[in-house]
Amino acid sequence: MTRGVVYAEPDAAPAVEELTVEPPGPREVLVRVLACGLCHSDLHVVETKGWGMRFPILLGHEGAGVVEEVGSEVTSVASGDRVVVAWRAPCGDCPQCRRGDPRRCSSQLRAKRRLHRAADGALLTPMLRCGTFAGHAVVHEACAVKVPEELPVEQAALLACGFSTGAGAALWATPVREGSSVAVIGCGGVGLAVVQGALLAGAERIFAVDVAPDKLEHARALGATEVVDASDGDPVEAVRELAGGRGVEFAFSAIGAPSGLAQAIRMCAYAGTATLVGMPPPGAKLDVDLDADVFGPRITLAVTHGGDTIPQDDFPFLAEAALDGRLDLARFVTSTISLDEVPERLSRIGEGGEIRMVAVL
Repeated sequence: MTRGVVYAEPDAAPAVEELTVEPPGPREVLVRVLACGLCHSDLHVVETKGWGMRFPILLGHEGAGVVEEVGSEVTSVASGDRVVVAWRAPCGDCPQCRRGDPRRCSSQLRAKRRLHRAADGALLTPMLRCGTFAGHAVVHEACAVKVPEELPVEQAALLACGFSTGAGAALWATPVREGSSVAVIGCGGVGLAVVQGALLAGAERIFAVDVAPDKLEHARALGATEVVDASDGDPVEAVRELAGGRGVEFAFSAIGAPSGLAQAIRMCAYAGTATLVGMPPPGAKLDVDLDADVFGPRITLAVTHGGDTIPQDDFPFLAEAALDGRLDLARFVTSTISLDEVPERLSRIGEGGEIRMVAVL
């Protein structure tokens, strides 16, 4: 028996419920979850009334913990290992993987659904194959990524989604070149992670754009060389002027609003790259002049899902970078809460200068 945050039906509020857990099957791992970050994707599930998933849904996908039990044929982890639970792990068999591009895998490895509501036995759908707003999770062994125990578990949890999404956008999805110029639109948790990724990649100038002074302050502390208050004039003009009139080589939109990607495109220098990192709402449309904004300046448009990470390679790399001081994960954890507080706090993600709220179980 364990407990978790269940989104039972479209018009219901998420609530903590008692759950039952089946043992892990072949190549599956039972993880005792110790921490899970509150990510906007979980809120997105509620806002879109399920995001296409089967009800009831077990929320949470930014978790870290300890391996408690392994199923047969598991070779990559053992009981007692500290792990981050990844929501994606390349399958090795989809068209993208077969052509040697596992970062764009379209069919992720997954465990069978093994958690049930205790009240009625209903089989739960774990959010993004994780379901880590719960005391336990059963995941594919490839999604249980071993990381050093020296990294505090509330920081390790951020590697599962928010931080790796942002940092991965700058490191692996559209790799920032050393000495280049970068603009980051939106300085929430993901945008700030883009700043950190660009810094780690060796960007010479990083322009952080937001409307909130506290977020811009965080951005400067985390590596932005210049900040732009988007509420004080046209941010595109401001960034291009700061960049010597030519624009930047890489621009990342870390917000869901289509205006963010439009601004990223227009901030780019000739032959620059604009990358969509934030999740757009359903039905969002992009308003750009294809000739003046894209074709003429030869802009490359890119999209990343979760930073296009290969968790087994990238999470340990990011963990070591945090431990040796090249990344500042500690600054991202601005508050910790209990599992029981998650349903009420989910709708308040990012309020009051919050970077990342983490539930500690």
